[in-house]
Amino acid sequence: MNEVAIYNETKEEFPYKDIIEKVADKAFEIERLKNASCSIIIVDNDYIHKLNKEYRGIDRATDVISFALEDDKSMVIPDNIRLLGDIYISLDKAKEQAVLYGHSLERELCFLAVHGIYHLLGYDHETEEESKVMFKKQEEVLEAYGITR
Repeated sequence: MNEVAIYNETKEEFPYKDIIEKVADKAFEIERLKNASCSIIIVDNDYIHKLNKEYRGIDRATDVISFALEDDKSMVIPDNIRLLGDIYISLDKAKEQAVLYGHSLERELCFLAVHGIYHLLGYDHETEEESKVMFKKQEEVLEAYGITR
């Protein structure tokens, strides 16, 4: 059984937990993951700025950061269990981007969660070809769940 744990570390009300869990489950289903889990932590710009600076050397807030446990070869994980890692999403950035891109905050948060999941699964968007693959997969998940622009 797959599991997605969502934690709101902001002081704001967060009514998006259920939809994000469902979209994450849809991504796991489409990718045929079994016994996989991840955490999604909702934070503010200050918190994600500190993470971005400390772990990526980038001195600014960002929208989403993923920490993939499977990248750490020293981790000992029981057979048949995939502990994917943690995804941090800035609620502040999600709000800004929802306005910028002209869609709902719900859609933006779901996109960022799915984006983070694909990073945990080893996908990236450093090259044009990688971007095409990753963004196609993300859109497939969102569309399968009925979340469109």
